[in-house]
Amino acid sequence: MRKKFLNQKTLAAVRCNPRSKIRPPPPASAPAVIRVTNNIAHLGRPKEGPKPRQLLSLPPFPGHPLLGRKSTSAAHVTAVSWLKYYFDDIPPPVIQNHFNKGLVQMECLGSSTTSGYYIGQTVSMRKIKHSDIMEVGARVYVPVSIAESKISKRFDVIPSGTLYPNADEIEYLRRLVKYKDSAILVLNKPPKLPVKGNLSVHNSMDALAAAALSYDYDEGPKLVHRLDRDSSGLLLMGRTKESISYLQWLFSDVTKAKSLSKDWNAACGAMYQRYWALVIGCPKEKEGLICAPLTKVLLNDGKTERVILAHNSGLEASQEAITEYRVLGPMINGCSWIELRPHTSRKHQLRVHCAEALGTPIVGDYKYGWFVHSRWKQMPRVDFEPSTGEPYKLRRPEGLDVQKGSVLSKVPLLHLHCREIVLPNIAKFIEANPEHDSKPDILRFVAPMPSHMKISWNLMSSYLV
Repeated sequence: MRKKFLNQKTLAAVRCNPRSKIRPPPPASAPAVIRVTNNIAHLGRPKEGPKPRQLLSLPPFPGHPLLGRKSTSAAHVTAVSWLKYYFDDIPPPVIQNHFNKGLVQMECLGSSTTSGYYIGQTVSMRKIKHSDIMEVGARVYVPVSIAESKISKRFDVIPSGTLYPNADEIEYLRRLVKYKDSAILVLNKPPKLPVKGNLSVHNSMDALAAAALSYDYDEGPKLVHRLDRDSSGLLLMGRTKESISYLQWLFSDVTKAKSLSKDWNAACGAMYQRYWALVIGCPKEKEGLICAPLTKVLLNDGKTERVILAHNSGLEASQEAITEYRVLGPMINGCSWIELRPHTSRKHQLRVHCAEALGTPIVGDYKYGWFVHSRWKQMPRVDFEPSTGEPYKLRRPEGLDVQKGSVLSKVPLLHLHCREIVLPNIAKFIEANPEHDSKPDILRFVAPMPSHMKISWNLMSSYLV
């Protein structure tokens, strides 16, 4: 009776004192720790330890001077220079801050495997300083947060779609220009904007550029390569007939574009494009080369054209298609980021290679990944942290409810972005101008991702790490 009376008295005291911090003890499996809050001691669970950071893998250091940078020798390229080169669109203070916090690491040379992405799992890594010299083949890992950037509140589309571009459209289109010289224009194309127009499409990139981007020339720039309507990224345009022919020559076949000029041949050999894509699933191999020819077929309606992998039967016409790919990081929520480098320029090459050759269709590609997208769900599943087996907790950044097209959407946009282009300096080679002698032989451009891909990137990197 006395024990029962004491228990009732204690409960009454707790109810009368709203500031009481008395809490039930933790389960027996977890060791109890004493915490002090507002000068009141209580028992509680121990704090969980830090979870491993999700890491982004950079390509192996090539071992030659960085393209477009004034460096005398590849033997003196520092780690911070390599990161600033690869993340050209990231502010340098952000990169330096990652070094200051000790978040930049390098795979230890001599490690037998490169398939892992977590510290202490399968890859042995060490922290590096910003001044460390890069070695040939060295692979650097950084947290995915290094590539995060602020998200624009407005969606990346042209304000209106009139037959003739108005002042707002002209101003908007000129804001897309990343580079301009006497020979070329480089733009960062937004999604949902067609590149080539027809009778029913009047607000396409070629039509708007002809009216808005002529500047002091009599004629507007012309397209030299194309991006799909729903894709985004760097788009090249030639400003003169001579530069257009050179660029078309380069994009048709780089080997044929080489001449007897040693500098021109070296610049042509350095030319490449890199794309970033978010795919559903993850390729079995972390990196590789896809050599799968493509062919075109007509569907049953007799009008719709579709690109598929050729079966080398010799019965249908096919085109050689080669794509180099590399997985950027771990699979999160059933999706993974990959980097694509096409060696040929075929229609829908990257989309077909991802969907059919790798078996991982690009998010938002309903044409070649229709079967997977028919079962698409927002945030399809939760990934588990590998060392403890506990699910990652999701933190949704503010303002995402007004954004469209990311992996949060029921109908996401295409997550394919032309991120980087390296090409010869056309103006220097075709114009005999002494002012061009001091300019580099190679030009390099990097474009930030559009809003919907930034949201997906930030969302997938916002798990507790």
